[in-house]
Amino acid sequence: MIKAAGDEEGGGGGDRETAEQLEVKTPARAAMSKLGAELGAATVGPDWTRVSCPCCVSERVEPLVLVKLGEKVRPETKRWLIRVIGAPQKDGGAALLAHPGEDASGDIIVLSAPRCTLLKATEELGLCKTYHNEEMEAFSYNDRNNFKNADNMEVFLTLAERQYIVKYELDGLRAQRDLRVPGMADNYTLQHRDNIWRKLGSAGVIVDTLPLHNPDQLKDLSEAWYSGNQLAQPLDSVNGYFGSSVAFYFSFLDFYTWSLLPLAILGLSITYFSGEVQKEMDESVSGSPVTSDEDSGVAVSGHMVQAVLSMLWSTVVMEMWKRRSSSLSYRWGTMHLAERFAEPRPGFHGDLGVNPVTGRMEPLFPGWQRDLRMALVSVPAVGLFLGLVVLGMMCFYWGEAQVQQLHADWDSLLSQTLLYVPSVLHIAYTNVLGTVYRTVARSLTEYENHREESAFENHLTAKVLVFTFFNCFAVLFHIAFFKQDVPLLRKRLASLLIVTQLLNQVTEVVIPFLVDRFISAPHRTESEDDPQEDKFRNQSTLPVFPGLFAEYIELLVQFGYLSLFSCVFPLTAVLLLLNNLTEIRTDAYKICKLFRKPFSPPAANMRVWQIAFEILSFVSVVSNCWLLLLSPWLQKVCREGGLSGTNILLLAVLVEHVLILVKVVLAVLIPDEPGWVRKKREHIEFSSMQALREQKLH
Repeated sequence: MIKAAGDEEGGGGGDRETAEQLEVKTPARAAMSKLGAELGAATVGPDWTRVSCPCCVSERVEPLVLVKLGEKVRPETKRWLIRVIGAPQKDGGAALLAHPGEDASGDIIVLSAPRCTLLKATEELGLCKTYHNEEMEAFSYNDRNNFKNADNMEVFLTLAERQYIVKYELDGLRAQRDLRVPGMADNYTLQHRDNIWRKLGSAGVIVDTLPLHNPDQLKDLSEAWYSGNQLAQPLDSVNGYFGSSVAFYFSFLDFYTWSLLPLAILGLSITYFSGEVQKEMDESVSGSPVTSDEDSGVAVSGHMVQAVLSMLWSTVVMEMWKRRSSSLSYRWGTMHLAERFAEPRPGFHGDLGVNPVTGRMEPLFPGWQRDLRMALVSVPAVGLFLGLVVLGMMCFYWGEAQVQQLHADWDSLLSQTLLYVPSVLHIAYTNVLGTVYRTVARSLTEYENHREESAFENHLTAKVLVFTFFNCFAVLFHIAFFKQDVPLLRKRLASLLIVTQLLNQVTEVVIPFLVDRFISAPHRTESEDDPQEDKFRNQSTLPVFPGLFAEYIELLVQFGYLSLFSCVFPLTAVLLLLNNLTEIRTDAYKICKLFRKPFSPPAANMRVWQIAFEILSFVSVVSNCWLLLLSPWLQKVCREGGLSGTNILLLAVLVEHVLILVKVVLAVLIPDEPGWVRKKREHIEFSSMQALREQKLH
């Protein structure tokens, strides 16, 4: 925390000067070492911009966000930027607190937020907080005195929420009129309604904006999360430090991992007690037929049990997760989030005009141009990558045929080992292709120029999901339903489960750890006596956190392997359980130690990812029904019963529809949220409507 100086504009501001006319009242004349020996115990004196609102004056100010400026930024540009950041919102500023760092010519600005700015943003974001009666209510700035701890921002808002609000206000900075930026070329001007933060980033004035770690909190979280032997995750602490978006991912990872336990026990039982399954495993490993005197009926019935229970399991798990998700959303105060429609996302651009919906001056972009870009650029580009998937699949089949012939000729241990080479090479190819495609998909979505952040995320996720489904499952579906080669399908699935998980661990944890340990860490060594600005700069040298997109994709692919194909490889759940038990800790270590602290917007659930998991759950019914039809034993029984091929097909369709009906009934019978959460949500909605009605009357 940091001692604040007296009063100036920033929080609720009473100053009538515009952001362009505001001056920093006191020059940055003290060293940044005044920030103190440790974060959260620093003294500032007059170097922070001040607040005029009496309720925002505090003895201590908490450094929340670091802004890193370009090397060639002149002092007058930095002073102007500090004035804009500290200016009241009515004058076009962000109403934040800013500290110039070690001196006016330094390349960093440290930001915090006064009480009024935090409280107003809390209402704008739709966060719920504890009311004086101990119930969660949608926060209202006009009713702030009735909310518990509303005078103590460190208790009232989590660290992640406070830091996100700073970013939220910076992203909302827009030029109130055409203006020239001091210290920059005369021909560089900000146009009316330009997004100031994005334009300055494009011009190289702002290099980085990152939330600052709190070393003490991070140490406590690390010890409770991945350093000890505990199995339970400190999800509330994760939410407080990293935000609800990150906390929901780890909560789902934890829930999904432990829900694998029943299927893992079932898979081990089927594998151990079924001689036919053991025979199939031996055939998959050796690549040669294995003779067995055991009857295959037990094995097929085991596969049937695995298939049916996997289908029902996927439905029950997703329905129970929705219940847990709604409980967490209530506990973390995110069940009543409001998306701000008035302001376009920072990356949106277009010709300045009047928005017909809001009546505000802002960039406008015709919808037909966006549709044209999607039709002429995005769709062909996605099609090109799908073609590369098909090309890789053809190369895989060619390689598979070559090694099979080689094994038939040599019949040696070496040739048996070579049987897995095509699968391993193809898995590596699909992983590299997927990584490249995600970068291309983001660029394509940026080019489409969506106005709302939700539209941008939905289009990006849709592109990635279409490609991921095709890239990860096309070969498996082709092997299963066109080649109808169950041993090859089993071998391919086993290779995917083992090789993909090893590759993910290496690329996500091992490589970043080695880079950090031997390349980055030597350049950011620090001691307790180092100036605070050096410690802040060290945080900016860490790589940017890549986000949770790849993590959700990994879980979705896992879920697909398990729900779509586990009936041919009962040990699928066992391998996934073992992987995920380590994944929880490695992901926790990665986000705490190997990357910068990310900004985390409030989230009420997993959003579009939840829908993707539910879609896979329904596709699993079709997949498992048709895989069971490939069972030689089942085909033999049907032939002995006098059923023709057409009748067998009709029977499979009937069973498929019955199972889909059962899944639908289960989804209806299990409510999406517990009764107490539903009552709380309805009460919050009613209270919000009442508050809105009272505002209109006054």
